[in-house]
Parts: sequence; structure tokens; C-alpha cells
Amino acid sequence: MSNDYSTSPEALSRLTRRQRHVTQDGGTEPAFRNEYWDNHEPGIYVDVVSGQPLFSSTDKYDSGTGWPSFTRPIAADAVTTATDTSFWMVRTEVRSAGAGSHLGHLFDDGPVAEGGQRYCMNSAALRFVPASELEEQGYGRFRALFESPESASTKEKSS
Repeated sequence: MSNDYSTSPEALSRLTRRQRHVTQDGGTEPAFRNEYWDNHEPGIYVDVVSGQPLFSSTDKYDSGTGWPSFTRPIAADAVTTATDTSFWMVRTEVRSAGAGSHLGHLFDDGPVAEGGQRYCMNSAALRFVPASELEEQGYGRFRALFESPESASTKEKSS
């Protein structure tokens, strides 16, 4: 698998209308009506545009917001942040580092024991790769995240 996680016209042409709106126009999908908010399967979440690994289910928790929420990215350099002043408020926008896809926002109301951050992501910006398919989809280097019984399932933490 290539580690070139940039945007290509071909990749953009494969996106659904919602995926394009979220990743390219900075849109937001409805809470509780998105694919991954209640996903409890072990695996990783990658950028729907480029395939760049972004988050692990081992860092996913139920924030009660209706969007997939994570305490941290899968690697420190997987995402970038910027100030977002849309809708008359100041928030921290999160984008994939490689393709620059809009993913969601970062808030400081996450679980304190896990660092206090909540990466509130849009399912439409993500593609889920089950732990059982990591090798065949080219993400075998993340297999170790799911080898112990405790990390094999998503840790549901209360915020």
C-alpha cells in the first residue's frame, strides 16, 4: 500500500455527496444518524479520501454527542488543526495531514484520565478497517494495537 496520502481527482470522484460535503466543504453530518457513532468493533479509522490511518478504536469512547469521538489520533502527525471561526464561534478544526480532508473538531471536554481531549469526527470523513482485515487492506503495522484481550474491543469510557 502506498503511503502517499494526498488527494487525487480519482479519489474525489469516488466520494458520495455527503462525504464530499464533509471532507471538501467542511460540512457536518447529523448527530446519531451517521455510520460510526455507535460502532464498537475493533479496528482503525482512515481518511475516506486518501486512506491515511487516523484513529484507533482503542482510543474511541462514547461521548454522548452522536459522533465518533476519540481521545487522540493514531499518530501525532496524522492530523493537523486550525482555528475555525465559522458560525459565530471559535473552534479547533481537525484535518487529515496528508489530504487535508476536513474531519471534524477538537474539544477540551474529553475524559480527563485520557488527556482531556475529544476528537469529534464525522463518520462521512472516515472509513473503518476492521482489525481482522488490517493485513489484507495494507494496515498490518497496526495489528499490535489489537493483540491483547483488553485492547481488542473498544473501551467505552464515560466523559
